[in-house]
Amino acid sequence: MNQLLDENIQNQVRQALSPMEEPVHILFFGSQNNCEYCDDTRQLLEEVTLLSDKLSLGIHDIDSDADLARQFGVDKTPGIVLAGKEGDVITDYGIRFAGIPAGHEFGSLIQGLLLISSRNSGLSQATKEQIKLIQKPVLLQVFATPT
Repeated sequence: MNQLLDENIQNQVRQALSPMEEPVHILFFGSQNNCEYCDDTRQLLEEVTLLSDKLSLGIHDIDSDADLARQFGVDKTPGIVLAGKEGDVITDYGIRFAGIPAGHEFGSLIQGLLLISSRNSGLSQATKEQIKLIQKPVLLQVFATPT
């Protein structure tokens, strides 16, 4: 299978990931059934993971690893979870991708990796205090489309 990221892109991604501070674990959820972009997404994540020693990748099937998929709230394939990693402990920061992170979404993937690695949301202390006041669960979703 041909590489998705050519040498020039690999070097750019390697440079972009160089400020990573803490380890990040990527959980990929695919399916053998009716998943047009699962193979490409898996390959893309494998190629990105090779570009930093701070990255690790877990490959999972949404059906055979259904409990793990539920634990991380993944119900679509390809599904991606970006999480912190401290030894064997995986910390979920709630960042998910549904579908292949191609085009402009690839930049969002790289930014997500950097954000998780920093363990800092970038939010001001005042905003963090306001968020603590939220009493009910909130589901925040951002949708992007290549069209």
